[in-house]
Amino acid sequence: MKTIIKNIKEIIGVSLNEKNELKKGKKLNETSIIQNGWITIEDGLIVDFGTMHDWPGLDNWNTTTIIDADNGYVLPSWCDSHTHLVFSGSRENEFVDRINGLSYEEIAHNGGGILNSAQLLSQTSEDDLYNQSKVRVEEVIRMGTGALEIKSGYGLNINDEIKMLHVIQKIKNNYPIEIKSTFLGAHAVPKQISKSKYISIIINEMIPEIAKQKIADYIDVFCDTGFFTPKETEKILEAGLKYNLKPKIHANELDFSGGIEVGVKMNAVSVDHLECTSEKQIDLLKNSNTIPTLLPGTAFFLGLEYPPAKKMIQSNLPIALASDYNPGSCPSGNMAFMISLACIKMKMNPIEAINAATINGAHAMELENQLGSIKRGKKANLIITKNIPSINFIPYCIGRNIVNKVIINGKVYYDSETNY
Repeated sequence: MKTIIKNIKEIIGVSLNEKNELKKGKKLNETSIIQNGWITIEDGLIVDFGTMHDWPGLDNWNTTTIIDADNGYVLPSWCDSHTHLVFSGSRENEFVDRINGLSYEEIAHNGGGILNSAQLLSQTSEDDLYNQSKVRVEEVIRMGTGALEIKSGYGLNINDEIKMLHVIQKIKNNYPIEIKSTFLGAHAVPKQISKSKYISIIINEMIPEIAKQKIADYIDVFCDTGFFTPKETEKILEAGLKYNLKPKIHANELDFSGGIEVGVKMNAVSVDHLECTSEKQIDLLKNSNTIPTLLPGTAFFLGLEYPPAKKMIQSNLPIALASDYNPGSCPSGNMAFMISLACIKMKMNPIEAINAATINGAHAMELENQLGSIKRGKKANLIITKNIPSINFIPYCIGRNIVNKVIINGKVYYDSETNY
């Protein structure tokens, strides 16, 4: 079955090159655009595109589905490479605590934060956890997300970590978007156990069992003040690598933690957060294959300093943008809002932010050959916007839903007019 999207005001993020290059430095502000365009899709893949002036027409209307973009923009779906959206309950009481002056660290010290989510999750059945999580998955797809990385990390024991990873696996099986799964047992240290003992459990019990069940693509560690040191992080990541779990790292969110350094040393796929980043660390990243992934929603929600995005771009680094969707520090998976924050608070240009949330986000999940740009042979995971005046309107209209239709694997997953 063939699908044609026609009457497209502009196709954004067109790729004509054989390579799906990670966009760095000045190239982050470059994109190819086709005006007054059309896209042909077959078997869920993009097979052709061009301008309406060059549209060859149809031989058989009976075997073709027509989607009218109605003068909207078409761009690749968002590739959200850092989320924690499998969780139980919510933490709005901590939100009020922060309003009343408590810091993130103080809330954690009082038994809140990650440990609070771990307690809630331990009391939640796998079926209930899935039912809560699928609501969030459907929510972010309707907002244009076509690929997700989801982390564990609210279990903090072998049974509950595996329960989370099973839920992520069930999401993979039941939803049409691309899902990557990350084991984040080293998210915090549970109560009534020493850190050294817990690290031993992660290395000797959790990692081997998770690898045996084949339920994770990556391994992550929260390398920051009050959590795990660089030395501990390296030890855990080395154990994961023995089982082919590639490293990702929570780095430098709360302090200059050394997370970037260990990420580069371990050839991590990405180092994420980076609110605290020096020029020395930027130079380290320049000489590595590790992708700096920025999470402006967290800085916004916690009132932190924003990562130095412009310095990174000026230093010819790539940047990926992700949501960090989680119950404590960013209870939102709205990637368009993250793009707005990137522009407003980190002074990224709209095209820079869109590239960071599409092709570079795909790279941060190793999905660049399937997603992240409009290219022949790639999956047809696409956003069709409403009739907006320009692509710059996406970050400009803060919080407004500009999505008209979401196309996943060539099929309409969401239509704003019919709400399906």
